[in-house]
Amino acid sequence: MPVSSRGKRREKGLPVLLHDAPTLFHFFVERSLFHQKAKSSTIALPSANLSVHIYCNHGSSIRRSRNDRGQGAPISNICNSYLKLPPSLFNQGENARLSSFVGAIAIADLVKTTLGPKGMDKILQRISEHDQSISVTNDGATILKSVNIDNAAAKVLVDIAKVQDDEVGDGTTSVAVLCGELLREAEDLINQRIHPQTIAEGWRLARKAARDALDASTRDNSADDAKFREDLLTIARTTLSSKLLTYDKDYFANLAVDAVMRLRGSNNLDHIQVLKKAGGHLRDSYLEEGFLLDKKIGVGQPKRIENAKILLANTSMDTDKIKIYGSRVRVDSLNKVAEIEEAEKQRMRQKCDKIMSHGCNVFINRQLIYNLPESIFTENGIMAIEHADFDGIERLAAVTGGEVVSTFDRPDLVTMGECDIIEEVMIGEDKVIRLGGCKSGEACSIVLRGASSHVLDEAERSLHDALCILTATVKDPRIICGGGCTEVLMAQAIDRQVEATPGKKALAMASFARALRQLPAIVADNGGYDSAELVTQLRAAHAAGKNTHGLDMYNGTIGDMLELGVAEAYKSKLCVLLSASEAAEMILRVDDIIKCAPRARQEGY
Repeated sequence: MPVSSRGKRREKGLPVLLHDAPTLFHFFVERSLFHQKAKSSTIALPSANLSVHIYCNHGSSIRRSRNDRGQGAPISNICNSYLKLPPSLFNQGENARLSSFVGAIAIADLVKTTLGPKGMDKILQRISEHDQSISVTNDGATILKSVNIDNAAAKVLVDIAKVQDDEVGDGTTSVAVLCGELLREAEDLINQRIHPQTIAEGWRLARKAARDALDASTRDNSADDAKFREDLLTIARTTLSSKLLTYDKDYFANLAVDAVMRLRGSNNLDHIQVLKKAGGHLRDSYLEEGFLLDKKIGVGQPKRIENAKILLANTSMDTDKIKIYGSRVRVDSLNKVAEIEEAEKQRMRQKCDKIMSHGCNVFINRQLIYNLPESIFTENGIMAIEHADFDGIERLAAVTGGEVVSTFDRPDLVTMGECDIIEEVMIGEDKVIRLGGCKSGEACSIVLRGASSHVLDEAERSLHDALCILTATVKDPRIICGGGCTEVLMAQAIDRQVEATPGKKALAMASFARALRQLPAIVADNGGYDSAELVTQLRAAHAAGKNTHGLDMYNGTIGDMLELGVAEAYKSKLCVLLSASEAAEMILRVDDIIKCAPRARQEGY
């Protein structure tokens, strides 16, 4: 329907020409086309040769025409995303599926610019009334956990990114982007009238071929300690190359590998503490062989103790003050109040005597230690450290070999922690407590220095990812080439199998291969290079038998990943492949979105 202008036709309910989706959105909001007084309105989108007629009073349906290629333009999804239309319009059949696709693809597009060594960062600004802080990050899991999401399929992508972060620690952005690209390919296949079950069946065949190719490309040097350490350093450098620490990745890769190798295969990251202290430069960070506790020693107590016997407790040490709640105490003189206070103090003295009967010379409590017990410990030459939080006290129990106790009647049943020395040291302008020579022998602390809290927070997230991927590699020592090498290798294996697969399943398998090749293309785009040129060169190199070639993002060419030292953990890539394909298949099989009724309250409550 031809349209001449946007002027008075808006007010008369005539068709209005809108050139893009944001304009459509603002037009809806500004003019309130769904107001009860409006009867109908027609919107023409020339870019898709599409006209949409929306009935506002009756809410019957949305009519859309086909564009020149015979594909339906998803205008209904724009309406569903930006406007709260009646659920009956968009919760069944194709509309439900397309709504899921739009939400999931939007999440993937949100984080795909952070992928690769040249990826960009995001600023996360909190809008809570009591918390308006900001953080700068390019960590996929951190970004997705911070996004407020109302789309059901988008929440699936957030969940798989969280699982990837918990299981491996790296690849959170890759798993979300690959899932989004698979759904983008699935949308094209559905527009060609291919059934979702057929697509899912083809994807399962493609996933098996990709996994076989991934398994065949691995290498394992765990039998040689020197080569295995070099592999760990390569993986750490590759992980840190896309983080804030990229310019000092060699230095921090050594820090991370030294810390993980001290664990001797236990893979308990509680033994590695990351302590952030503002000031200095990132390169001023260092690895401390011991455990650092950011707390204060009591007044007048010894600042250095050798051969420490540590009693770890979680008990109240503030009963030297009267605390009687819900009761009234009536006395006829202040002397009676003094007697009650003295009785409370006597109880505290008895408790301190029981603590000292354990033979400890260091007492660390999770809760506060008030003045009277602190003075008692000072008189007896015992170092008392208060308010070690729950994570801190549990980590101390792990590294010192002790156990946390709450009662002190049976000293013979208590296991105390041990370390060679406890002393107060200076880091920058702050005093911390250092525990050296801990019983476990695996404890260490990484002290991070930086210009601001935002830099320190992002450095901690980057280092945590490196530590997690290294511990995962120690469990499964197989590694693979990075730089988009394995994605092209898996896509090549799928393409070979497509030629021998009859039926529409072959189209689904080919779409899986295209989605895999999109990952190196996105990495190249984020670096400002010509992705089409680089990916075609990479495909030609793999076709010529150069199966270790990938993207050289520092020179804008392709190169041998073994020579460039770009490697990834096999477990990380396998989790990305399986999690993304399974999540995409689950979203693809959706044909209805049902709003569940709230749980009914039981009688009597």
